[in-house]
Amino acid sequence: MKTIELTFTEPLLATTAGDKELATEFILSKRPNGAGEDEADALETAKEAIEKSSTIFMRDDKGRPFLWDYQVKGFFKDACGMLNRAAPAAKKVKAYKKVIDGLIFVAPRRLPIVMNGGGITIIERPLRASTAQGERIALARSEAAPAGSTLRFGVTMIDEKLWKKIKIWLDYGELRGLGQWRNSGMGRFVWQEVKS
Repeated sequence: MKTIELTFTEPLLATTAGDKELATEFILSKRPNGAGEDEADALETAKEAIEKSSTIFMRDDKGRPFLWDYQVKGFFKDACGMLNRAAPAAKKVKAYKKVIDGLIFVAPRRLPIVMNGGGITIIERPLRASTAQGERIALARSEAAPAGSTLRFGVTMIDEKLWKKIKIWLDYGELRGLGQWRNSGMGRFVWQEVKS
């Protein structure tokens, strides 16, 4: 297992809907056989902190924000999917979603966000859409962990050859971050391997 630490160079925006019923319905629709109660319980703790119309961070029983392990795996999938477009055919990861799901594991399940340099803030931004009825603008509101915050996790690979790819995906985090609104530069990070 490799231990990785991300240091965010831009604020990290939260991704979970603050409305428990909406979030729970979505989570349970993606998880078979009633799985997802853990996420729903963590959301209840977080919900007390912010309005229902915002995206929020999950909170542990002491109110500390965290990300789920699958959010890092989602970043790996996003990074691999984009970088596959730039790689020659011989360098692409074929069936990359299946490879990441079945051969790369992130632990622990809850990844605490250590905030260095401040607390949770709120970032609001306009969302624009072109529709048949014309331009539409809405306001999006998210909790944000400040730049300088860190996230530490372990990565286990069934195939050690994947480590070279994982390092490339993590390097991509300097350009395209983790969390919401990453196309604008939010959630960008640098990383390092931490020796245990």
